Amino acid sequence: MKRMRKCMAAWGLSLALAAGPLLSGTVLGAEQKLSAEGAASGTIRSAELPPSIPAGSSLAKAAAALAGGPEIAAPSAVLMEAATGQVIYEKNADEKRSPASITKIMTLILIFDALESGKIKMTDEVVTSAYAKSMGGSQVFLEEGEIQTVETLIKCIVIASGNDASVAMAEYIAGDEGTFVQMMNERAAGLGMTGTHFVDCCGLTESPEHLTTARDIAVMSRELINRYPQIHNYSTIWMDTITHVTKQGAKEFGLANTNKLLKMAVNFNVTGLKTGSTSIAGYCLSATAEKDGVRLIASVMAAPDYKARFADAAALLNYGYANCRLYEDKEPPELPMLSVSGGVEDAAGLRYGGTFSYLGLHGEDFTAVERTLVLPESVEAPLAEGCAVGTLEYTLNGEKLGEIPILADESVEEAGYLDYLEDLFAEWRVGQ
Repeated sequence: MKRMRKCMAAWGLSLALAAGPLLSGTVLGAEQKLSAEGAASGTIRSAELPPSIPAGSSLAKAAAALAGGPEIAAPSAVLMEAATGQVIYEKNADEKRSPASITKIMTLILIFDALESGKIKMTDEVVTSAYAKSMGGSQVFLEEGEIQTVETLIKCIVIASGNDASVAMAEYIAGDEGTFVQMMNERAAGLGMTGTHFVDCCGLTESPEHLTTARDIAVMSRELINRYPQIHNYSTIWMDTITHVTKQGAKEFGLANTNKLLKMAVNFNVTGLKTGSTSIAGYCLSATAEKDGVRLIASVMAAPDYKARFADAAALLNYGYANCRLYEDKEPPELPMLSVSGGVEDAAGLRYGGTFSYLGLHGEDFTAVERTLVLPESVEAPLAEGCAVGTLEYTLNGEKLGEIPILADESVEEAGYLDYLEDLFAEWRVGQ
């Protein structure tokens, strides 16, 4: 406790640093949480800004001005900004529904988890089982005993939504689909997807227990594109081919992307991500896009037809890009050394505890953002590495947007009797 009290010594020195021209975009310091009213009809969420921003402030009014939102046919949808995770629009976001092949987003997360950990490699060869071959629905018609690489099967899952390819990868990673599905549910729980329960790895099941929500789809989509941005190398492919090599010989098979949004005339860059449809689920889509440094995710569930899901996603994304600006401070001011009293060292280095991001909901001018470095003149030893010793605060027109912590980059132990004697001896030698 003594270490903690000293670590959080009172901050005394404030250095105001006016920001120069800032990168396009917005930053979320204190997390902006949104609440919806009129969810049945769908509303843009009015932001609950951090306590440091008064309810009647211009920023709060700007957020409140985003009322209404686009009209969409789907009964359930969410529009989320990818960097901050802020929900911009929601409509029945937490209603549990069948996701169909949107399920494969979680399957892909686990595949890339296995690649990242070194458990599997892109060049690994996967043998198709009889069970994987037996999958119906959307498939790439793998034969029992057919060998394909991990990368080829990823293409089959992302582009053609292959159920057989999904099961083949699940078996390769976990040994069997049931164990893989257990891993999927554990990963979902770790992401806070409280409305989700998976029964299979591809969404083909008709089980009433295989459910997720529009919010959870956005959450897992965000995890996939943020943690593994290489997914866009596959999700943006419109057409490709694979080669089946079986006892009957080699034969090419064409892959056509099920995400028709890739070819629609829109004023943003479509980057993915996954479609899904069954008689139970209706027409579902998780659409990702980028424009002017802002990445958005539109999740649509149970649209009445395949055209409606793409039209709804386009309407949501257009709405988001018309109203949102993202600020991200990628070049914060250089930090000084921090004076430490009573320690074996008289100063310690500092580092930032994150990157500041803020999502503006009404076209704010971020060139006017000011940054204030708040640090004490000195702290008392002992000082633990990673201890918060100050903040970098961000304000716009006098209103606080948020802050990021400043942390000790090294530990400094409290000086003992022998340390003081050594210092005195060193000073004496210098004086000779």
